[in-house]
Amino acid sequence: MIKKKEKVLVAMSGGVDSSVAAALLLKQGYDVTGMFAVNYNANIQMNANATNGDCWLPDYRDAVRVAAKLRIKLIKLDFQKEYKKLVLDYMFREYRVGRTPNPDVTCNKFVKFGVWLRAAKRLGYAKLATGHYAKLSQKSIKSKVYKVRLLQAKDNNKDQTYFLHQLNKKQLQHVLFPLGNYLKSEVRKLARKFDLSTADKEESMGICFVGEVPMREFLQASIAQKKGKTSLSDGTIVGEHDGLAFYTIGQRERLVIMNYELGIKRDEPLFVVNKDVKNNRLIVGYEDDALLYKKEIKVGNVSWISGHSPKFPLKCMVRLRHRQPLQECHCEEELARLRSNLLVRFAKPQRAVTPGQFAVFYKNNECLGGGEILL
Repeated sequence: MIKKKEKVLVAMSGGVDSSVAAALLLKQGYDVTGMFAVNYNANIQMNANATNGDCWLPDYRDAVRVAAKLRIKLIKLDFQKEYKKLVLDYMFREYRVGRTPNPDVTCNKFVKFGVWLRAAKRLGYAKLATGHYAKLSQKSIKSKVYKVRLLQAKDNNKDQTYFLHQLNKKQLQHVLFPLGNYLKSEVRKLARKFDLSTADKEESMGICFVGEVPMREFLQASIAQKKGKTSLSDGTIVGEHDGLAFYTIGQRERLVIMNYELGIKRDEPLFVVNKDVKNNRLIVGYEDDALLYKKEIKVGNVSWISGHSPKFPLKCMVRLRHRQPLQECHCEEELARLRSNLLVRFAKPQRAVTPGQFAVFYKNNECLGGGEILL
């Protein structure tokens, strides 16, 4: 039990993870209030004929049931304007210029631990808690936090530090991650032990707060098609694409049936290996195409959780996508005009490195930070 009841606002999504997070904090003696955030409404933010409409309603009802079971207050806050401006507009802007963004990273930085956290403070709560799988290590002097480290969760398969790497120590010192020391299977067992209605609820997938919608269909509602040529890396035209925004590096393309007519003997599937944005051309190749593998990349807009850059050159581990096994790398600072980028060299060539996604750096189980993949 904590000595003094601290007021904590728990972001309750209606899922099992945030439900158990609230239950654990309550058991530990915190003064817990639940918060359900409305971030997205398809009828308002996309178009009036959207089929998923108020997609948040079923989750809200689940959050209400859990709050009632735990006998805690649940407040509902609306962040739709902020979510559209900070996440959706960014996402569409990136897709339009040929990159493949990661809205979950942006959502965490600007919405969940940006506007949500500021709302929690404004309402008088000392901390904001979520059901993320991550751990925090803090050092304090006379109750003042001077160092915060973001550590990987006990459950390697569920670890979400990749999505949290853009947060800074000022944000993290006001955050709690109650699930960091639990496996997903253990969280399910706890949910049953607490008799929570969400114990066996399936995990939510898809775009953050939007849900499971076909990505191309979702993008086409806001991005016009701009057809162009599809070619092999040697320039051979093999087809036509619908718009670079609708493709990502590594994506498999159904062009094998055209190979015979072109006199190409290899009857193998083709993959997106590059995008020529200037000429609106989609480049495809075979699995062994050199363009599909990178020995080094540039990373920009790097954010370090500690607030300052590590000592370079830096030998560490890197993750280029969620759940990818950590890869050995060597980082050097590359000074540009008004900002510094990182030149990252891999111990082994990496497949389907995607501009717009994030490279996240780790050392000794600690997430150091990361930045946007430029090329």
